[in-house]
Amino acid sequence: MYKSLFTDVLKGKEGSRPPVWYMRQAGRVLPDYRKLRERHSFQEMMEQPELAADVTLMPVAVLGVDASILFNDILSIPVSMGMELVWTDHGPQFLKPLCHEDDIHHLFHPDLSKLNHVYETLDIVKKRGNAPTIGFCGAPLTTLCYMLQGTSAKHDFPDAKKFFYARPQETCYLIDMLTDICIEYALKQIEHGIDAFQLFDTHAGIVPLELYEASFLPAVKKIAAAVRSHNVPFIYFPKGIGPGLSLMTPEVCDFVSIDWQTSLSRAREMVHQDVGLQGNIDPFLLFSSKEKIESTMRKDYVPFFQNHNKWIVNLGHGVMADTPIENLLFLTEWIKDETNWW
Repeated sequence: MYKSLFTDVLKGKEGSRPPVWYMRQAGRVLPDYRKLRERHSFQEMMEQPELAADVTLMPVAVLGVDASILFNDILSIPVSMGMELVWTDHGPQFLKPLCHEDDIHHLFHPDLSKLNHVYETLDIVKKRGNAPTIGFCGAPLTTLCYMLQGTSAKHDFPDAKKFFYARPQETCYLIDMLTDICIEYALKQIEHGIDAFQLFDTHAGIVPLELYEASFLPAVKKIAAAVRSHNVPFIYFPKGIGPGLSLMTPEVCDFVSIDWQTSLSRAREMVHQDVGLQGNIDPFLLFSSKEKIESTMRKDYVPFFQNHNKWIVNLGHGVMADTPIENLLFLTEWIKDETNWW
């Protein structure tokens, strides 16, 4: 049932309903996750394969979603490149942000064996779970924002953006390096059994569209081509891209994830018709009453699916940590029980 629904829809087949999973579904909204966090740090949970597999599979068991997504972090790649990362109460922080370095070429000593725990996690997940598993990594633009700025405290990443303009040749060097490592990382995840791959470009909207298209979109296309050459569906999440949705063609992805700022109907007009859509539900809707959640789904999403069945239910960004779990359960169950999708 799982694979016939989620992976078949990704490959363009019709389903009896839209499949559903949530970004950040394996997180603080789950009681079992919170219990684990009382005993283990976030880093321990990521780097110990048994724990990471537990968290990866939790949403399938607890929420009943149609797919699991690897429990890890997009900053694993910079760590594998030799950057020092610490996890603080205010989020991850690189000890030596690249924007302060005069010469970046001597800084990197890639050791991709530092990612072996990810592959071990996937091996355990595939042995224990029967739902499809989504692999992922961060897109070069988003990953670079953290590497250059050092922290996410400034959400517009001013130091990173200054670097893009002031040091374009070094920016290209970093993009190329990250792209090659992303490809190797994605292909290893495929080797260890993932059923789909999502590239997170959480900060795609922080640079002008012209800069994004010229400097960063080619890297996305290169990663997509590598993944799809192994017959694995490729999902791209360019949060905040707005008008840039018109650039989303089959060369870029099989499905594009839509944030909550653009309606699905508008996104459908902008995105190439051969590319499916995912997401768009405002994460804050889950703080409404169940009656409001249901009425919004019936008003905005059931009619959309009836006319455009290449859609996967998801949020326009990740599940928020204080989301009432009963509402997340309600939405998931409603999607699966609703009889009027067609």
